[in-house]
Amino acid sequence: MSTGPTPATPQQLREVAERVAREAADLVRRRRLGSVEVTDRKSSAVDVVTQVDQESEALLRSRLAALRPDDGFFGEEGGREESGSGITWVVDPIDGTVNFLYGIPAYAVCVAAVDRRQRSVAGAVVDVSTGAVYSAARGGGATRDGAPIRVRPVAPMAERLFLTGFQYQQEVRRLQGPAVARLVTEVRDIRRMGSAALDLCAVASGTADAYVEEGLQLWDRAAAGLVAEEAGAVVEVRPGIGGMDCVVCAPAAGYAEVLELVTRCGFLAAP
Repeated sequence: MSTGPTPATPQQLREVAERVAREAADLVRRRRLGSVEVTDRKSSAVDVVTQVDQESEALLRSRLAALRPDDGFFGEEGGREESGSGITWVVDPIDGTVNFLYGIPAYAVCVAAVDRRQRSVAGAVVDVSTGAVYSAARGGGATRDGAPIRVRPVAPMAERLFLTGFQYQQEVRRLQGPAVARLVTEVRDIRRMGSAALDLCAVASGTADAYVEEGLQLWDRAAAGLVAEEAGAVVEVRPGIGGMDCVVCAPAAGYAEVLELVTRCGFLAAP
């Protein structure tokens, strides 16, 4: 009598995530050498999809189905498959598609295994341009190319570097702009890189102090958010000023101050 598939450990799922994310990143890297065309638009005219996004997601779906046939699948570009194991793979085939379209070297492939509560169990983020692999397993720490990573020590607020991004819907951007203008007067500086996943990994690896952005979806943060948490950050999803989910991330020791500041600057909805 069959008892069903043997449950995988977070580390085993992490290895699967790394493997398929590397394969998809190789495809994206090769395809960037040719011409790139927009094939669709989503939330607005500037929220684009390329053929390579679709090819990358198809590869990820195929490889995960072969390696983990009982698991579910949830992809940014529309791929869906119900889970029979309790694990669902959440993927972003190219996080930072506009950067990819323009040839700006800041975009990534993201693969995460989440449980029935949509809690990330394992994940990998591959920086396509550099080949760096960020990964984590719940309770097992975070690494970049296999070496452990940790968040930066907490500095005075005026010496902290913040990362952020902007929603594609203009009505939300009109609210985000003033919040960023207020924030920049209180911190060391602000960077807008164009890839939410790489921003979260930057906090995880100590190359930034904090991150705040409204409008992220599960596929944007499922893998990179776990990397940040396992590296010593707090990652929270709170109601944003524009009515969408807002992600706030900072080292645990300084998180309360960051949350107070982004609330005061107007990133979050009033309680």
